[in-house]
Amino acid sequence: MATNPQPPVFEEPQLVQEPESEFHISQWIEVIRRRRRLLYATTGIVLTGAIVAFLITPKQYRAATVVQIERRLQTSSTTQTSQIFSWEDWADAQSFYPTQFRLLQSRGLAERVVRNLRLWEDPYFNPSRAGLTSQGGGSATADESLVAYLAFAVQGGLEVNPIRNTRLVELGFVARAPEVAARMANAYAEAFIDWGVENRYKSTGRASSFLASQIEALKQEIQDKDAQLQAFSRRTDIVALDAGSNVALQRLQALNGDLTSAMSQRIQAESRFRELTESAPETVAGTLAGGLIDQMRGELARLERDYANKLTTFKPEWPAMKELKAQIDKTRTNLDSVIQETVGKAREQARAEYQTAQRREQSLQAELARQKAEAMKVNAEAVEYNNLLVEVSTRRQLLNELVRRQSETEVASRLQGIRDSNVTVVDRALPPGAPYRPSLQRNLSIGLVLGLGLGLGLVFLLEYLDRSIKAPEDVERVLSLPTLAVIPDLNEGRDGYGTYRYGRRYGYGYGHGFGYGYGQRERSRQAQARAAKKGEPPLEKIELIPYVKPRLPVSEAYRALRTALLMSSADQLHTVLITSAVPGEGKTSTATNLAVVLAQLGNDVLLIDADLRKPRVHEIFSLSNRIGIVNALARKVEFDKVCIPTHVPHLFVTPSGTIPPNPAELLASDRMREMLETIRQRFEYVVIDSPPALPVTDSSILGAIADGVLLCAGAGGLLREDARACRDRLLMSGSRLLGVVLNRFRLTSARYGKKYYSAYQFGSYGETESEVEGAGAARRQTG
Repeated sequence: MATNPQPPVFEEPQLVQEPESEFHISQWIEVIRRRRRLLYATTGIVLTGAIVAFLITPKQYRAATVVQIERRLQTSSTTQTSQIFSWEDWADAQSFYPTQFRLLQSRGLAERVVRNLRLWEDPYFNPSRAGLTSQGGGSATADESLVAYLAFAVQGGLEVNPIRNTRLVELGFVARAPEVAARMANAYAEAFIDWGVENRYKSTGRASSFLASQIEALKQEIQDKDAQLQAFSRRTDIVALDAGSNVALQRLQALNGDLTSAMSQRIQAESRFRELTESAPETVAGTLAGGLIDQMRGELARLERDYANKLTTFKPEWPAMKELKAQIDKTRTNLDSVIQETVGKAREQARAEYQTAQRREQSLQAELARQKAEAMKVNAEAVEYNNLLVEVSTRRQLLNELVRRQSETEVASRLQGIRDSNVTVVDRALPPGAPYRPSLQRNLSIGLVLGLGLGLGLVFLLEYLDRSIKAPEDVERVLSLPTLAVIPDLNEGRDGYGTYRYGRRYGYGYGHGFGYGYGQRERSRQAQARAAKKGEPPLEKIELIPYVKPRLPVSEAYRALRTALLMSSADQLHTVLITSAVPGEGKTSTATNLAVVLAQLGNDVLLIDADLRKPRVHEIFSLSNRIGIVNALARKVEFDKVCIPTHVPHLFVTPSGTIPPNPAELLASDRMREMLETIRQRFEYVVIDSPPALPVTDSSILGAIADGVLLCAGAGGLLREDARACRDRLLMSGSRLLGVVLNRFRLTSARYGKKYYSAYQFGSYGETESEVEGAGAARRQTG
């Protein structure tokens, strides 16, 4: 027998600690694979919701009218000469079509459509008037609030889609009835054409009316001057004067020419001022402000389109919709402010030009009056006659100019008649034959994307929240300890025929052996009864599987643990303490099977049940627990009496005995140390099964006097924090941690299982005792 009076002192294993945050793409893929059921369930639920939404959402139809919008040369309708803007002006080219798109989406055009179609009498848009309309009680007009409400509803159904790289625009309208969708799309196109023509016609009409009033006033002045000239000529007997011989008369004629020019400029400035004052601010601002207003109109159109699209899904009272509505109001307020500021500046400039021209005219009139007084000193009657003659001539020239301008304006008005427009209809809308939305394909696509996104989010969230140790790499990274053995999950084991038969037959015993406590006992007894009823052999316990089924992969895993221990410290390791951080990590199964595989080398091995709180070793070997290590420590019985041989050759068991009230004190006694010294002299190996290290201090006490400690961890069950706490507690007590045994490791599902699976699936290919026979023989010789 080996003699080892004092346990040797070993250096603690030092491993390079891998950063815990390191993660590879293959591990992400494995996380998804392991939690694929959650991903499938989440995606299925979202897809089901998408299908339900498709079934319950009212069908909507979309009809589209295609129109062509051409740019036209801008012709002034005032008394100024025609001005042609350059087609190469990039800024103007960029702002023209966005302006047209904004006008298509404007509230004014929507109200025109409402009034043109009298939508307040349409049951589709105003269901409350359905009965009155059917009885002929519809009204010819509607209040402004109802028109504004209907215009808002009409705006929500409109879609303006420019066709890329063309001058064509698609005016789409979405409604629950195909006929309504087609009618509204065509009505929008017609209203837009009429609105543009009408605006241009009104502009030229206002200019023509102003010129007509000026002509009439000027004709009356000419008549009055002619009457004065004739009366003066009769009174003074003046027929004609030679103005070339009179300097005063020459200066008077020059002043009259300047006054004529000043009056023409004043009339043009006044016409410009009146046009800016009477025209709509939106029309004026679009011409004067450049791209700023067009940009703001585009932003407002985008917000209103977004609000209209969301209105089909959310109610206006929804907070997000209220916020979007507030943003629309704010943008519209800013746009109105910019328009008012731009128009105000233009009007003030026109007013200043008009006032300047007016002051110049007044100044020339005053100068002309002064010159008249001076000329009258020379020849009062001649000058007065000449003055009248000049005034008549001047007003006749001005009258001719105004008549010519009026003719040009009337010609432009005729050319830009009601149906003369830069917008033409290319394709009229027809009632669609199939719904536009909801679309099952689109719903399924969105549901699939959302479901996969939500599912992946839940998968990675659960993986992040899962702090358990799952694989050997986790052990080495978290604890800086080597993984001496990986015990596969018995439910995944295969027998020599490639079936899961032994996994089924040993599942209950395995679960029982790995449970700290007895929650599995009833299920184990039920499994035994079912096997007996079917005439099958009795179910062996997992703790003895290396003895009863030595060729199974699980048995090979325990032999691998034996090899790792003996090869690392063949001549120094005699007593091994088996413990775990918390209950249910498989320490009793590990202790029992380690003792079995050590005994299979031909060495005498003692298995001590030092779990004095919940002992279970005696149940595994069907022994009485009346006497045991507690009785020996209390000196009530000799130690030889509690070393009981088992049916496994070379394996002896010491039960716990009667559960004492003070387990920790007994294990920390000098009697325990003396007993271990005696055991080392008689047995080659001593395996001690102890309680978990975190709930009680028994393992820390025994670990300080044992040659080494094996820490058991259940894959997927032990938290990293508990594992670290257990390691630190054992190290602080002076225990020598040999490594970790990872139990319940699922070879085919864990993210690191593939490289271990090949090592165990052929576990029945011959025995592996030969690789450690040399170490066992050397131990017996040195002993």
